[in-house]
Amino acid sequence: MSTQILEGLNDAQREAASYTGGPLLIVAGPGSGKTRVLTFRIAYLISTGVAPFEIMALTFTNKAAREMKERITKVVGDRARFVYAGTFHSLFARFLRSDADKLGFPKDFSIYDTDDSRSLINKIVKEAGLDPKVYAPAGVLSRISNAKSSLISPAGYAAKPELINDDRRIGMPAMVQIYTSYQTRLKQAGAMDFDDLLFNFYRLLREQEPVCQKYRDKFKHILVDEFQDTNFLQYAILRKLCKDGLNPSTISAVGDDAQSIYAFRGATIDNIFDFETDFPTLKTVKLEQNYRSTHHIVEAANKIISHNSRQIKKTIWTEKGEGNRIKIIKTSSDQEEGKRVADLIIEHKNRYQLRNTDFAILYRTNAQARIFEEMLRRYNIAYRVYGGMSFFQRKEVKDLLAYLRLTVNPYDEEAMRRVINLPRRGIGDTLIDKIVKLAQTQNLRFWDAVRNFTGEPRETRALGTFIAMVNNFKDIAARLPADKAARNIYQASGLQEMLKADSTKEGLERQELCESVLNGIAEFVAQDEIIVNDDFLTDDRSLSRYLQNIALITDADQSADGDLITLMSVHSAKGLEFKSVFVTGLEEHLFPSRRALQEPGGIDEERRLFYVAVTRAEMLLSLTYSMTRYQFGKQVFNQPSRFLTDIGPDHVETTTPLAGGLRTGATEAPARSGVQGLPRPTRPAPKVDLTNFKASPIHTITP
Repeated sequence: MSTQILEGLNDAQREAASYTGGPLLIVAGPGSGKTRVLTFRIAYLISTGVAPFEIMALTFTNKAAREMKERITKVVGDRARFVYAGTFHSLFARFLRSDADKLGFPKDFSIYDTDDSRSLINKIVKEAGLDPKVYAPAGVLSRISNAKSSLISPAGYAAKPELINDDRRIGMPAMVQIYTSYQTRLKQAGAMDFDDLLFNFYRLLREQEPVCQKYRDKFKHILVDEFQDTNFLQYAILRKLCKDGLNPSTISAVGDDAQSIYAFRGATIDNIFDFETDFPTLKTVKLEQNYRSTHHIVEAANKIISHNSRQIKKTIWTEKGEGNRIKIIKTSSDQEEGKRVADLIIEHKNRYQLRNTDFAILYRTNAQARIFEEMLRRYNIAYRVYGGMSFFQRKEVKDLLAYLRLTVNPYDEEAMRRVINLPRRGIGDTLIDKIVKLAQTQNLRFWDAVRNFTGEPRETRALGTFIAMVNNFKDIAARLPADKAARNIYQASGLQEMLKADSTKEGLERQELCESVLNGIAEFVAQDEIIVNDDFLTDDRSLSRYLQNIALITDADQSADGDLITLMSVHSAKGLEFKSVFVTGLEEHLFPSRRALQEPGGIDEERRLFYVAVTRAEMLLSLTYSMTRYQFGKQVFNQPSRFLTDIGPDHVETTTPLAGGLRTGATEAPARSGVQGLPRPTRPAPKVDLTNFKASPIHTITP
């Protein structure tokens, strides 16, 4: 049975899927079938007698986890549903539910999304009398996120002079106070942000040895997809689950150092390079056959990445034929660039009988999308801009979800503030300011301040009515299934009546959005996946579980229907493929970016980003650059990107000489040793030595 499962794999894929001799690193080049190998590896393990619920597969999107389970099901049948497949955040959030009380959190803790976190930081900055322009929520939150990704708590932050000095240098000396207040307020609200799901799970493993051992005993095999995209904290958790390398047979990692492009999110390429050091018995298998792209595209990609100094050497090859040469297009302006791309799309559709879904327009910055949108509209070509507003970010949806969050966790301050006067019930800003003052002076949580507030009779009555309503919602949620409870809350809150009062087209759309949420909860309750007889996989159809699921949905989990051309940033394109790809804006200071030219390792990261862009193409690849472009309200003159000459002349079709003068831009900043303070929000989290960290005082990770 186990041997039959491996039929259809090439030699390298078969070796990777069947290896059971210890820790394993699968270096998977673009289009080499890494998802197929990961799927068949799990299926092979199950066929050899490993229980499905002893396998944990960590991915970076829920969509990838679902697709993996579907593929495994086709091979081994219904047993696949017992495999723990999900994102780092979704699985660790589930585990935290069981033991959150050991860290002082309720088991039904709320999960704050980015908007919630920024809103809370805004309040902290305002209450502290700080300049909101200096302490912009996005920048502050990014800095806090970098700290957490490096396992630095508020106490640890305050104990590091280099971080404090760096804050002073950039004019943000109050960062440590904001970070401390932010974590305190989160805990008071019984809430965690996305980074806390990892940070607190690591704390749990470190501080509660019986809990840590429970998960070590539970999971005999841990498989990690896109390993090059892990950050320091994620790798620290993996090491902890593997007993800091003493239990190495549990871990298999799949990744490609050449596709490590998320340093700005804290991902560190060091993890994949350090893997062999941390696990000395590691076996490395390279998947080098590309099943996606034609010869010219594959060879161009090989030449591009060969210019990077630090890499795992591999040679990608393909049997898909020579294919078309890569088209390099020089334009005089960004407007002409947009027109040339639109013209070529029409030409490719006619010549190769392609549909809109076969095309992608990739760019380095989202601001570049506007011109392509204008041109596609002018040509009446249907498109979508990937990464637009998520369904769950719509105001009406967030309002309804806030009521449901409040029902599950009344201490959720952001949820309460959002709906305490929605619809209007006489609890305006003046009264809320009084409640905030009471909470601050008596050190109360927001919900407790609401319950203890005594003021004018109308204020007390309004708050009393609201408190009774929330308590009633909790009773409804305890008595009724989640879908019926949610509909009752939607009606009893007054939200449904308020939306129905707006009979405009926009008002009807808002009602439909809320109905869609309620329908989604009904589907969640009715789903036929029943999981029993397991300590961790439970048949939980509660509102709390539903809210956890949707809180962890990302843009990558969303889909768009219809025959549409895709416009997206290169960062968003990783993992996708299209028959015809346009990589645009290939100019110095744009791609590579100006910041990358000044950052240690920045050019290597930008080149990996270009490598990812090129390898999205199956049969047609067009690279465009413009001699002039409007940026920040003025026209600037550009040099072609140095990356264009990395390709070499053998694989391109162009009338413009590529040699000479293309490398006239600024050079890369020299690499520095050590880290001078916490990086700016757009830089990766600092690398922290794990060995030293393990020996460091425990207070550095205790909020």
